[in-house]
Amino acid sequence: MKIRRIAAAVAAATAGAIVLSACSTPDVAGVAGSETQSVTVGWNQPMFSQNNLTASGNATANANILYLTNPNFYYYDGDLNLQFNDGLGSIKAVSQDPLTVEVTVNEGVVWSDGTPVDAADIILWWGAQNPKFNTVAGGDLERDADGNEVVPTDAVWFSGTSPIMELVSQFPEISEDGRTVTMVFDETRPDWMMGLGMPPVAAHAVADIALGKPDAAEAKDALIAAFHDNDKATLAKIAGVWNTGFNFTSMPDDPRLFLSTGPYILNEFVENQHLTLVRNEKFSWGPIPAIDEVTFRFTEDPMASITALQNGEVDLIAPQSSVDVLQNLANINGVTYVTDIEGTWEHVDLTFNNGGPFDPATYGGNAEAARLVRQAFLMSIPRQQIIDTLIHPLQSDAAIRNSFLFVPGAPGYDEAVAANGSDIFGGGDADKAKELLGQARALYPAMPQTIDVRFLYGASNVRRANMFQLIQAAAAPVGFNVIDNGDDMWGQRLGDGTYDATMFGWQSTNTFLLNAESNYVTDGQNNFGGFSNAEVDALWAKIAESADDTTAEVRGFAHEIESTLLHEGFGLPIFQFPGVVAHSDRLQNVSSIALSPTILWNFWEWTIAG
Repeated sequence: MKIRRIAAAVAAATAGAIVLSACSTPDVAGVAGSETQSVTVGWNQPMFSQNNLTASGNATANANILYLTNPNFYYYDGDLNLQFNDGLGSIKAVSQDPLTVEVTVNEGVVWSDGTPVDAADIILWWGAQNPKFNTVAGGDLERDADGNEVVPTDAVWFSGTSPIMELVSQFPEISEDGRTVTMVFDETRPDWMMGLGMPPVAAHAVADIALGKPDAAEAKDALIAAFHDNDKATLAKIAGVWNTGFNFTSMPDDPRLFLSTGPYILNEFVENQHLTLVRNEKFSWGPIPAIDEVTFRFTEDPMASITALQNGEVDLIAPQSSVDVLQNLANINGVTYVTDIEGTWEHVDLTFNNGGPFDPATYGGNAEAARLVRQAFLMSIPRQQIIDTLIHPLQSDAAIRNSFLFVPGAPGYDEAVAANGSDIFGGGDADKAKELLGQARALYPAMPQTIDVRFLYGASNVRRANMFQLIQAAAAPVGFNVIDNGDDMWGQRLGDGTYDATMFGWQSTNTFLLNAESNYVTDGQNNFGGFSNAEVDALWAKIAESADDTTAEVRGFAHEIESTLLHEGFGLPIFQFPGVVAHSDRLQNVSSIALSPTILWNFWEWTIAG
């Protein structure tokens, strides 16, 4: 069966406004009987970190698993209305001037080892994402042979910081019962609630591993004191564990690394093969899923996912769409699939700070020469050919995406495209690209006649491999030697400086314009190419100061940001993903939204037919 229903959700996701609902999550009873209810989900990339609040761990592959094991205070429903999970706790604004917020964890909420969730966990959320505690800057850190940041042992470096938590400069107040934390913001911003939540790792586990304090209460007290007193020596140890201590690609021996506050807990993890979640028997502060076990099977190959679905080895997949994928799904009995555009969009980004072809340092510090080289390369990218060759067979009305911040068809998109200057990057203009490269050589005569560009992408991703070949072929006549740097571990290399251009997809996690800030602001968590522009930073600050990010004035700031990104050669948007979600008919109540976690958003409502 074929159903089309995703596009409306994508448009809603970028409308720039949300509806807050005070209702709790729905209560779904578990299936009676002793037979284990199991579901297997096919996914393209394995989990690699329990901590998705670090710079390296901030990935969909981790967030999807954590959505089932470590819930937050809120989530988006099927209509993209923001719902509160009041079984876990609450977030309340008790004053607007200054903005003062109470974050409360309900009594009885515990980690899977039985330790209460409380203020220490909220303090960890606040402190580990607050750049005020860092004594070094990410850009100043050296990297080892594998591209990992080398942090001095006496330095404090929390790698994933939040522009929202940065606004809470004073140590929060902790209630007498230890379950409420009150934060006073120095300034407000329209998306302040998106910066508050529950850490995916336990405060007592972090402190125990970092400081050797096995008693949970003692560990929590030590962690709170370290942040309260800004104890650099202790915070350096805590930061080291926070950054890398919860990274793993197979089942850890240490249960502290995968503690859960949600309905499921990690039970088995075979590297690059599968991961299984089972019921967390202590969980009672939210909807109880009908499904006892959820297994994720990993493969980058869409056809392998379809074969697994056909054979009954998996129940739910969201493979990268292709003509072969759709044809094969149409011929499988007992399978329902949905097609239309997704909330994810493909883009190419360039690296500014690795001594490569797009770095001014390569041209003796000549920033204009480097900018022209970047623009020349981007000008050569055959975006229309990519659409015609790879996307139109899946979506006949597909078009180039010409905005970084607005989705095609959503409010604000047409105005952004008209204002941002994207028309000069039509569909690949070799003559214009050569002209720009000639101007760059005039500014820096020592520039080589052929410029090497190391291009990173997911090697086993068929569509991206095809896109790479089109980009490589189009850039060669211009004067670029595009080197195949394809790697199935591409996600763990982002930002390591070993490539000059990369291609992957971005997907929003909320509906606010500021959701994209970390992609483009200086030292932003998702700004992997080292782009830094004072004008762009100032414009993001203006958006952050606004009460409503849907006004004409604020959208004008967004248009200016996009114009600068294109002028400076940050990268290029390519297209909105043509999507497909397929599931066996035995799995009921499957739904998808245009925000992360897409197909998993209502897992507690899944049931097995029959």
